[in-house]
Amino acid sequence: MSLVWTLIAGFLYAEIALVLLLVLPVASPYRWNRFFKSKFLAMLGQQAHIYFLLILGMLVIFLLESIREMRKYSGLQESNEVHLNVEMQHSMKMFRAQRNFYISGFAIFLALVIRRLVNLICNQANLLAQSEASMKQAQSATAAARSLMEDKKTEKAKEAGEDTTLIELNKLRERVQELTSDLNREKKDKEAVKSQAESINREYDRLTEEYSKLQKKITIGGGGNKDD
Repeated sequence: MSLVWTLIAGFLYAEIALVLLLVLPVASPYRWNRFFKSKFLAMLGQQAHIYFLLILGMLVIFLLESIREMRKYSGLQESNEVHLNVEMQHSMKMFRAQRNFYISGFAIFLALVIRRLVNLICNQANLLAQSEASMKQAQSATAAARSLMEDKKTEKAKEAGEDTTLIELNKLRERVQELTSDLNREKKDKEAVKSQAESINREYDRLTEEYSKLQKKITIGGGGNKDD
């Protein structure tokens, strides 16, 4: 195997190992996404598309070269006028061409598979991050809604307490008005009794004066009669 095909075979083995790492549950998609978005890979990722197309183009060129070699040596095998030694050499070259064809073909296939796997893992990690963010938003929204409901309940309780205090105040005002009205009645009754007592006293004084006058007249009348 020449040096070029040795490098291509080594690249194929590296692709197989990378595919196994991506497929097997070695790390979570979130960690793979963090690894792919690291600073070093981010620097390479700016021109990764160009590198990928360049490697893919080189592999396609080697694939076409192996197909050309296969067609070349398959045409020589069909002729019957070939010596045994030459036929063995042609068979060996045909085997090498077929081997190179499979190596380059699988390398191209695995390169496309790796690119697709990386895209899927990154998309899955982004979806997981979005779902976690939406879950956090939903939890914060539910917490805010619960706090609002509790605030409304406390406000309703305060309003109910204020209503009860207002009702009690109204009852107390009515009771105070009733008591003031009773006090006014009692004052009026006391004033009426007082005025009545004063009138009785005045009448009593008048009667006592009249009685004293009558008594004086009687005494004066009795003294005159004695003189006669």
